[in-house]
Amino acid sequence: MSHSGTSPRLGRDAALAARAVRPGVLSTITRYYSLTKPGVLYGNVLTTFAGYFLASAAFGFDWRVFVGVVVGSTLVIASACVLNNVLDRDIDTLMQRTSTRATVTGAIGKTPATIFSVVLGVLGVALLIATTNWLVVATGVGGFIVYVWFYGALSKRMSVHGTLVGSISGAAPILGGYLAASGRFDMAALAVFLMVFFWQEPEFYAIAIYRREEYARAGVPVISVVRGTRRTTWEILVYTVLYVASSMLLPAFGFVGWTYTVVTGLLGLAWIALAVVGLRTSDVVAWSHKMFRASMVIILALCVMVSVGPFLP
Repeated sequence: MSHSGTSPRLGRDAALAARAVRPGVLSTITRYYSLTKPGVLYGNVLTTFAGYFLASAAFGFDWRVFVGVVVGSTLVIASACVLNNVLDRDIDTLMQRTSTRATVTGAIGKTPATIFSVVLGVLGVALLIATTNWLVVATGVGGFIVYVWFYGALSKRMSVHGTLVGSISGAAPILGGYLAASGRFDMAALAVFLMVFFWQEPEFYAIAIYRREEYARAGVPVISVVRGTRRTTWEILVYTVLYVASSMLLPAFGFVGWTYTVVTGLLGLAWIALAVVGLRTSDVVAWSHKMFRASMVIILALCVMVSVGPFLP
């Protein structure tokens, strides 16, 4: 019968068609995925983990709530990042590190990117509502509004204090994770919020130093552009000290033991020592790269110790 004679050819044709379509589909998925700023996204999700595990030591672990707050927060943060890409197209065009974003090159238009953001946001908030509590929902929605509007659309473009505003949203995920397990705002909730809030200043100010020319060209009034690198290095030191001080609130109020205190304290002192080096270095740009890399080690170690600290001596 003709069916047996033509099926191999049809199979080959189908396979060739699939191979022709697949690269286009994968590249489209990759472009949309890139709009979520994966580096920012997963860093924030890591702090959500830490906040939840810290609170779960005292309030119990619930898989449904844990998955809900992690996935829901991830979707809300991704939504905010996508919308930020849409709003920042004019700035991103002028900066080397952002000039290849899909919203800048035109690979993804403003309308489909906005729709993508809305879908992510609605799904994320719906999941938080279904699985967590009103404090978590308020934290997630508040963080979204602060990041997209108060930071991205307003203060980032208008004030040297834009980073402080953005740091509020950056500290929201760890707070949301804690509130998901605890259901209440207490001293530990304040401590984890302050730690991540203060950590972001040295981290971003270091970027502001080695990306100073790009920010100046884009007209973004970051501290290194408005007040110079010398003032920036001093503020990096101040905020590094504030970070270390806030990281000691958890042991001070009995939420973690001496293991957390020793590990976090020693790393914090090393970070302060590196910040002091910036005041007398002859190559502030090279130093700022080291400061940024150190900030990545600090936040990773902090998340680990916040997660396991309550369970260790």
